Amino acid sequence: MEEAIERPLPKPSSADYASARLLEALVEARLALEFLRRGLTRNAAGKAFQAWRAVLAALLRLELDRLKTLAKTEEERRWLEERAVPRVPTTKMIPLSQMLEQLGYEDVTYITYGALNLHDYQYHGPDPDMALSKYRTREEAAAAVKSLVKAVIRYIERLKSGVAWTEEHERAYKALVEEVGGLR
Repeated sequence: MEEAIERPLPKPSSADYASARLLEALVEARLALEFLRRGLTRNAAGKAFQAWRAVLAALLRLELDRLKTLAKTEEERRWLEERAVPRVPTTKMIPLSQMLEQLGYEDVTYITYGALNLHDYQYHGPDPDMALSKYRTREEAAAAVKSLVKAVIRYIERLKSGVAWTEEHERAYKALVEEVGGLR
């Protein structure tokens, strides 16, 4: 199933784009749990972050028309379409999440903060002083990875009826849910 994230993505203007990004999120989330099992917490944090970023990309694509109505200028509308959806820039994840909250996705910003904290942990590792990372220990980060993976699942459940949901999606979804069910 990992080969799914190696395929070229459909064009962001394509209806299949959000579907491909949700499949990517499922695979990345499962890899995060695999890395946790192997004791690779920093790698797991990176994969969990990538899974959430893929969910955001799908959300941005699915809500693009509504998001454009929130933009104040034509330049902002064009940026949403040409940059935000295909790239989901890390530095813009909070403002994009806040826009999604205006559309009714109440917990997106909160989840994005958690994902960004894991992104920092991926690069800096455990930090007892909490200057570079919000996690003092590997165990704290591992708990955050599991929590973010569960949030990814909740969002995929919410979005899957709005995309082309294939057998490959269903297999990846069931495998991830089963794995999360076995977490301690």
